[in-house]
Amino acid sequence: MAPVTTSASRPAIWPWLVWALALIAVDQLTKEWILAHYQLGDYTPITGFFNIVRAHNTGAAFSFLADAGGWQRWLFTGIGVVATVVIVWQLHTHRGQKLLGLALSSILGGAIGNVVDRLQHGYVVDFLDFYWGASHFPAFNVADMAISVGAVLLIVDELRRMRKKSIA
Repeated sequence: MAPVTTSASRPAIWPWLVWALALIAVDQLTKEWILAHYQLGDYTPITGFFNIVRAHNTGAAFSFLADAGGWQRWLFTGIGVVATVVIVWQLHTHRGQKLLGLALSSILGGAIGNVVDRLQHGYVVDFLDFYWGASHFPAFNVADMAISVGAVLLIVDELRRMRKKSIA
C-alpha cells in the first residue's frame, strides 16, 4: 500500500495525527469510565496478578514529584505542551518514515491524554494495576502505554537506522 501523499508528492502528516487522536480518545474514554464507576482506591481483582483500580497521580512516571505541593502540575503540563509542539514538528519533518511516525504519534497521543487529565482534574487517572505477591507495579493508563510503546519504537527505529549506516 502506497503512503498517503500531499499534492507536493510528500507523505501526509494527517494519518499520524489521526492515530494520536484515536489514542487520546481511547485514553480519555477509559479514564472517564473509571471516574464514573470507581472511587479513589477502589479496585476489582481481574486475575492473580492484575486489578482494575482508581488511582490519582499528581506526579510524573512512577509518581515522581507526586508530593511536591502542586507546582508540578504546571511543570508537567508545560512539558507536555512543549513535547506536543516538538513532536508535531518532527512528524512534519520526517513524515515519510513510517516507524518513526508511529513512534512519535503514539508518544504524542499519550502525552496529550495525560495533559488533558492534568488540566481537567489536577492529576492523571491511572487504573491498570499489575502486581506480584504484595509488590505492585505503579498503576498506569492507556496514555502511559502509548508513550512506552512509542519510546520502544523510537529505540527500534534508531537501531535500524544505525544498522543501515553500518552496512552502507
